[in-house]
Amino acid sequence: MKTTYDVLIIGTGIAGLTTAIKLAENKDISIGLITRGKKPEESNTYWAQGGIIYVETDDEKIQADIQLASKNTSYDKAIEVITKDSSKIFKEILVDKAKTVFNSNDDGSLALTQEAAHSIPRIVYNTDATGKAIEISLLKYIDSLENVSILTELTAVDLITSSHHGVSIHQRYEEDKILGAYVFDQKENKVHKFLAKKTVLATGGVNALYLHHTNGLGARGDGHAMVRRAGGVLANMEFIQFHPTTFFGPIAQKRFLLTEALRGEGAKLLNPNGDRFMEKYHKYLELAPRDIVSDAIMTEMIENKWESVYLDITHESREHLSTRFPTIFKYLLDHKLDMSKDLIPVVPAAHYTCGGVKTDLWGQTSLNNLFAVGEVACTGLHGVNRLASTSLLEGLTFGYKAAEKILDELPNEVIYDEEKLKNWNLSKEHFDMSLINQDKMIIKHTMWNYVGIKKSRNRLLRAKAMVSELNTQIQKFYKDAVLHDDLIGLRNSVEVCYTIISASLRGHKE
Repeated sequence: MKTTYDVLIIGTGIAGLTTAIKLAENKDISIGLITRGKKPEESNTYWAQGGIIYVETDDEKIQADIQLASKNTSYDKAIEVITKDSSKIFKEILVDKAKTVFNSNDDGSLALTQEAAHSIPRIVYNTDATGKAIEISLLKYIDSLENVSILTELTAVDLITSSHHGVSIHQRYEEDKILGAYVFDQKENKVHKFLAKKTVLATGGVNALYLHHTNGLGARGDGHAMVRRAGGVLANMEFIQFHPTTFFGPIAQKRFLLTEALRGEGAKLLNPNGDRFMEKYHKYLELAPRDIVSDAIMTEMIENKWESVYLDITHESREHLSTRFPTIFKYLLDHKLDMSKDLIPVVPAAHYTCGGVKTDLWGQTSLNNLFAVGEVACTGLHGVNRLASTSLLEGLTFGYKAAEKILDELPNEVIYDEEKLKNWNLSKEHFDMSLINQDKMIIKHTMWNYVGIKKSRNRLLRAKAMVSELNTQIQKFYKDAVLHDDLIGLRNSVEVCYTIISASLRGHKE
């Protein structure tokens, strides 16, 4: 297995794949993409339903809409990057190279839909499976690139720095730098040293830490935890976005998402009495920002002791809904609901990490030679609450920008000598998988019940005490146990939960 590359990218969603595609324009550099999944498409990008913003040249309202959704906490300069650069990148990467298929109008132009907090329709989509269309088309294009390798079932354990792990600092490493990562091979049960001139984190968010969420199980904070242990800076970790509408069906941790485009196309929220209630909470009704709609739903449920509220799109025909939202239509039919006739029970769930590894507008982190792109990163674009369908666009745009910066800097870097790095010492004590699963469930319940949509200082203090004790026990356990992907994830999860809780307490005014 090749373990030395000019650039190592950890994660295979839209951000990591875009970074690789742009880097690959230089045929002389080698790019390694690794993922803990069995297949490279196992990412949150694949499951994204609604769409991706397309910023047209005459769109003067995008900045105001992003700031409205975030309560004026978004970073203006990050918005400027999206406004000025994203349409060119969209065309180059998705249209010209990957040839991603999007819905179009009769005249061939891109079809646009509207979602919450958007003042105009500007969302490009492929039915209700936009992320899948993007992910598969990007992977297909990467297959044609000879200098990009994709390796699966590899879990990053820790970043390698020039001042840790027994490294003798070379004359070219007079300051602390990231040299690559220790990576656990799930198939061979061994740890490899992956070395690179530049390392890119594209590991996604943290929302699988919550009992109810919309993410893949890999959204457990691996990248955040590695940066924290390496001494890097995390920002705004308390800014977790909850999606207002997920299907309230059989008990499940991963809830089925009901895209915001449903409300963008007229779906209404009703309480179990059949009354529309969003007029009590915001002038934009169902198209208010996500945090407001999620909080409104939880308020209705708590105050009235309801298990859920309902989404009503029965004004649309069966033919239209089965064509426009085929994935959702089929899923609901499988659960004995016809969305053209029946109300859909919905509840909020953890959905997106608005904070993350702090970066500049080129994806550079506080650690030299380490970049972060996509949901793992915090550019400041989202502030406290993300505008719908900015996530795919952020990953695309800042993945591209990071690649541009890396290409400029690569000639000044060298790959460190592997022989000067100490090997990973594998422990031999076998672990109890049932204990790991139990600890994971304690974390999920704690985060959902005490660090969820409705927070209080007392709840957060209780969560901090519980997670602190669990963290101590897991770290002792981890130190002596045989490595496993689930154990690595458990260690990362409890560390990131503690970070989220601590950040939440600092920001809570009670």
